[in-house]
Amino acid sequence: MRLYSTLSRRLEQLPAPPGPIGMYVCGPTVYQRAHVGNARPFVVFSWLARWLRARGYDVTFVHNITDVNDSIYEAAPGASADLAARATAWYVEDVGSLGLGLPDHMPKATETIAEIVTMIERLVSSGHAYVVEGDVYFRVSSYPDYGELSNQRSDEMAEQEPNPLKEDPRDFALWKRTKAGEDTAWDSPFGRGRPGWHIECSAMAETLLGSAFEIHGAGLDIVFPHNENELAQSRAVGSEYARIWMHNGMLRFVGEKMSKSIGNVQTIREVIDRWGHETFLLFLLSAHWRKPIDFSDETMEQARAQAESFRNVFRGAKVDGGGDWRRLEEILDDDFNTAEALALFHSWRAHGELDALRRGLEVFGLGSLAEEGSAPLVIEERARARQQARAERDFGEADRLREEIEAAGWEVRDVAESPGFRLVRRR
Repeated sequence: MRLYSTLSRRLEQLPAPPGPIGMYVCGPTVYQRAHVGNARPFVVFSWLARWLRARGYDVTFVHNITDVNDSIYEAAPGASADLAARATAWYVEDVGSLGLGLPDHMPKATETIAEIVTMIERLVSSGHAYVVEGDVYFRVSSYPDYGELSNQRSDEMAEQEPNPLKEDPRDFALWKRTKAGEDTAWDSPFGRGRPGWHIECSAMAETLLGSAFEIHGAGLDIVFPHNENELAQSRAVGSEYARIWMHNGMLRFVGEKMSKSIGNVQTIREVIDRWGHETFLLFLLSAHWRKPIDFSDETMEQARAQAESFRNVFRGAKVDGGGDWRRLEEILDDDFNTAEALALFHSWRAHGELDALRRGLEVFGLGSLAEEGSAPLVIEERARARQQARAERDFGEADRLREEIEAAGWEVRDVAESPGFRLVRRR
């Protein structure tokens, strides 16, 4: 299998199965309900882990939680720890509703403090970092290859974390002394404080995957400075760290990047509740992982129509043995081209090659589309409307919708798992 690496700027070959394959994927900074753009790296690399395992690889999938950070302090002065705990639970709940399972490990920065401090001590003792009044900075000039991941010249980079006491404007924080209003801090040889963002990922990745592993995943927006700094500090202490660096394209809201600062954000939860996880997964499947993808009502409607087309072909159909599975292997083994895989699925659907189609959909967590007797789209929409009416305590409307669903030959049952209901054909 070949995957494109931002570091080498070419396709890199994975070792033969079973590997092993260690895969670390940068997760969210938790201070509010995660926006839908946060779901793309989770989904892309969850799919990749599933495919690698299907191809016989031994995969360890790590996806971190950044639960100590300036953004969290700013969002909840004096109460950041409580907010981070609640937002972590929201994130795990929301991505869990996508039907892809959870990574093997979801470490938190606050649970890795000892390993972070040890790594900083190694950097200081080797001359790659220095202490300034309780803060610790990475000495960028000590690492000649700085900028190799983002392909930037280090003398043209903007200053990170301004501080007149730094040796070099490019130097970045590994440890930050406690400031007024910050409610979390830990003791260290450098003084009481907390870790910087970049060192957290290096320590969590090496703790769980070792000093050398195959794949590092993240969104394209954090190549610099975050991933650049990760690479520099890890290799400065002698670790090979990640060999292949994969950066997924951004999710854009009608042509521009989805961003909290712009205010064009929808949360993962809002999207799942409105469209369902199957429609959202098909939407993400439609673009190559390295390309941007535009999120809008129109593109989601297109995905919903595709979901219905897959459901329709299985309604009352007899599964046959058709379909060239080797073609899917060729497509996904060549830089994991999900858009081309989706086109193949539609070809299988059009030709009635349902055995391969069912198996292919299951790789991407979409096996439910192949369940015989699944409810028509209009019935699913009524069930979602009933769920919303119940949430708004409009029980009269909820009862009316339930009666419509039953009149159409279906029973709606309330369940704990997403989307909160199950439709069963009435016998």
